[in-house]
Amino acid sequence: MSADYTQKSKEITEILLVWYHKNKRVFPFRGTRDPYRVWLSEIMLQQTRTETAGPYYERFLERFPDVFALARASEEEVLKAWEGLGYYTRARNLHKTAKLVAGMGGIFPDTAEGLQALPGIGPYAAAAVASIAFDEPVPAMDGNLNRVISRLYRVSEDAGSPKGKKILRELGFSLMPRTGAGDMNQALMDLGATICLPGTPECAACPLSALCDANLLDDPVNFPVLKAKPQPKQVPVAVVIAHHGGKVLLQKRREALLRGLYVFVLNEGDDSETGALSALSKLHLTAQNIKQVSSARHVFTHRVWQMRIYLAEVSEPRITDDLVLTDEKALSALPLPTAMGKARELAMAFLRGEMDIRGL
Repeated sequence: MSADYTQKSKEITEILLVWYHKNKRVFPFRGTRDPYRVWLSEIMLQQTRTETAGPYYERFLERFPDVFALARASEEEVLKAWEGLGYYTRARNLHKTAKLVAGMGGIFPDTAEGLQALPGIGPYAAAAVASIAFDEPVPAMDGNLNRVISRLYRVSEDAGSPKGKKILRELGFSLMPRTGAGDMNQALMDLGATICLPGTPECAACPLSALCDANLLDDPVNFPVLKAKPQPKQVPVAVVIAHHGGKVLLQKRREALLRGLYVFVLNEGDDSETGALSALSKLHLTAQNIKQVSSARHVFTHRVWQMRIYLAEVSEPRITDDLVLTDEKALSALPLPTAMGKARELAMAFLRGEMDIRGL
């Protein structure tokens, strides 16, 4: 890196840290260097808005105050505490890592490289934890940092390409102070989340506007350079609230998507009444009455479930470890994914006798 870039990076760091200490956002998970708490917050913040993660973080800590408490819990307990945050692989890996760290006496690795050896901790989370908890000067390269750095240095390489990632990471390292790397990472995150926004940034309010190459050339909206992402696949899904004897039927998922969570009877790929009946038939169930009662939509990373929700009275099911009949209390206690939110709401109404099923 040239001397000019080195000096520029030094100036950016100094200015941004001053700005951060005056303007930093306040969240329940900030202000700690406890590796357990930092790690927990960083895993929660993946794919989740900071405003949403805060209350979950506080409730999770009440339930699992340290890594040993989390390691002792069952997977189902962890998934239930995680319910509503989505991307449940995060929760399963959180549990796996807790068991490993507890087995090491509760001591987390203190470097980004060491942290990446643990389940569910990728380069970003490892850098964030290492910098905040252990003051390792390593940049936590996420969408905010990529966007801010791309604009500051007007990086013309595709930010998603190997070459682009390498350039951005090297520039990120140049911005890390010898001490206080955690603050610098959070300063870059806050700048990206509040001022250096996607689309049209608020350059007039930016403390780095005079040092930003994209702003000086009046084209920040063109950075970072990114290839268009493919549109998620639209998947029709029949969701059946199957009831028998005043209880509703739930299945425990074994498929990769939503594995370990409970769902209503599903037919992925066919949302018609025929599809709903086919899903019941695979469980050796017949429907005396079936009727569509609602619809819902849920967006995953690479697919969108377009759901038709049916209510059906069914023959007596064969109960197994993966197939359970639930009353209102059990339905509240079991971990269900956000995708089942509307169906659970309707199932609760049915169990409480609040759903008019005349005509079914």
